[in-house]
Amino acid sequence: MSQPIRSALISVYYKDRLGPLVDLLSQHGVTIYSTGGTQQFIEEQGAAVTAVEDLTGFPAVFGGRVKTLHPKVFGGILHRRHEASDLAEAAQHEIPPIDLVVVDLYPFEETVASGAPEADVIEKIDIGGISLLRAAAKNYRDVLVVSSRDQYAAVTELLAQKNCATDLEDRKRYAAAAFAATAHYDTEIGRYFAASQSEKVKSKSAGQKQADSYQLTANSSEETPLRYGENPHQAGTFHGDLSALFDQLHGKQLSYNNLVDVDAAVLLMREFDAAGPAACAILKHTNACGVAQADTLHQAYLNALSCDPVSAFGGVIIVNRPVDAATADELNKLFFEVLIAPEFEAESLPLLQSKKNRILLRQKPVQFPAKQIKTLLNGTIEQDFDQAIEGAADFKTVTDSAPTPEEVAALEFALKICKHTKSNTIVLARAGQLLASGVGQTSRVDALRQAIEKAASFGFDLNGAVLASDAFFPFPDCVEIAGAAGIRAVVQPGGSIKDQDSIAACNQLGMAMVLTGVRHFKH
Repeated sequence: MSQPIRSALISVYYKDRLGPLVDLLSQHGVTIYSTGGTQQFIEEQGAAVTAVEDLTGFPAVFGGRVKTLHPKVFGGILHRRHEASDLAEAAQHEIPPIDLVVVDLYPFEETVASGAPEADVIEKIDIGGISLLRAAAKNYRDVLVVSSRDQYAAVTELLAQKNCATDLEDRKRYAAAAFAATAHYDTEIGRYFAASQSEKVKSKSAGQKQADSYQLTANSSEETPLRYGENPHQAGTFHGDLSALFDQLHGKQLSYNNLVDVDAAVLLMREFDAAGPAACAILKHTNACGVAQADTLHQAYLNALSCDPVSAFGGVIIVNRPVDAATADELNKLFFEVLIAPEFEAESLPLLQSKKNRILLRQKPVQFPAKQIKTLLNGTIEQDFDQAIEGAADFKTVTDSAPTPEEVAALEFALKICKHTKSNTIVLARAGQLLASGVGQTSRVDALRQAIEKAASFGFDLNGAVLASDAFFPFPDCVEIAGAAGIRAVVQPGGSIKDQDSIAACNQLGMAMVLTGVRHFKH
């Protein structure tokens, strides 16, 4: 059912991107109601605008805390155009219809993130705005609601195509986005207050219901439709602000699978200090098939590619240095989906942009959330990010032989990759280069055999290599197989009641073993 827009209420915190929408509404003779700074912005656009105070006959009070909370505003949004009694009441009380509501919310999350004092944070809890969004979304049968500046361009295009009218499906789609925005907003407010309480109350009695046990419905009010989900028959949407993470310099739209791999790539590269050697990682289905460090990015890429040039085809590549011309020339020889870098030198960009679908992402500095959340069964589960990574200072040598300095460096390198590889996993490496890994196997022995066979298939000699395991060895069989392949040092968390069996096997084979005490399962 097509619904023309004859009047609109616009009251937003962020004014950027709003101009074209205001211009279109003005061109179609839409009556615009607005408040404060938004009203001034619209007037500066040269469009006619009516102050909400003139509509309600009541001024903004309490420092602007109450502006739109009035029956003439909410009545204009909520009255049902198909109900004769609603229309009669609207006429009796001189309540004009409002067909479009454009409202964003005060920047609560940004204010919290800035470290602002509590009084400032509280003032950024939106009351009128969130009520307007809910009212307009509830009455989507008659009203179009726009809840984010990221929607302005799409809404302007939609209204231009449909002569300033919308269909029921349009309105319902935007209503769903509005409810997602309000759910996320309320969740973040709940998190803020729960965190404040947790600082005051460190323990709760057993059985007492957690005050902060609310369910997260969406990761962000920002919403990006994807071409499809993991497979073409699945719909997909990304909830989050990709523009805060990356500048996309080239290529097609990121897909669901691209995003999953990009997430894995970024988290892996976080383990490699930007001030250290140049590093390159190549990932396929979230697992690294090539990782290397070297004095130059060009050499790091070549070493990473040599780990498994077959799997690298169609993968996601991430580096910790600006991409120079020499590296770009090598990269251009490979078909890959995504390249992530902190910067692209001027000479490299045109060459890398020669393939139209190749996605180039310039990564921005960003602080990731402290929690990981995903759906499970009929709810969600949440955990802390695995921030731990063990280095030489954490290694406890338990064998007669201690690892050499070169082996310690290799063990540190292997452990970083192991942490970000699907369990059960075994990683084989030398200092600065992945040789092979066994990924996602149902037994640790299978993971080790897979890694050894893969290393051999690409011509790597494992004599003197090291091994990292994401979990302990319940039996000595992995040590025995590794020793026979020439591996000289092992890092694992320990914790098995039969740890001594594996330690004894290392001693018999002349191998070094260190324990970390920290497990890195990744399911």
